[in-house]
Amino acid sequence: MTTTVLIRDEAATGQTVNEFSLEFLTETIDVRELIRSRVYQEVKDHNAKQNQSVFKGLIQPTDTERTMNGYRLKKPRQIDWKQQFEMAIEAFEKNQILILINNRQANSLHQQLEIGPETVVSFIRLTPLVGG
Repeated sequence: MTTTVLIRDEAATGQTVNEFSLEFLTETIDVRELIRSRVYQEVKDHNAKQNQSVFKGLIQPTDTERTMNGYRLKKPRQIDWKQQFEMAIEAFEKNQILILINNRQANSLHQQLEIGPETVVSFIRLTPLVGG
């Protein structure tokens, strides 16, 4: 039996930017598995569509520019999920991404999470302030 959770990308203001469901085989996962599953699924979905010029994902792929709806690739191409996963882990560890599970912040990649059909996971990308 699989467990489905709701994944949301939110702006720092709390506004939902993107929302989708993600399935897991167990009811207990850690934060690393949560990130891996999310990144794997979004890259798999992107790569399945031929000639897709915009990637809608958590992490900006190399050689792209940010747009309102994602990241524009200079030319349509396949994205490497492992590279995206490594960049997502690094961003989490550098506090560039916050993950909230039912409005409680995840603190560690090894943190165990109990998930169920009512679970809502929010990913919030933080933008560093410029100036100083």
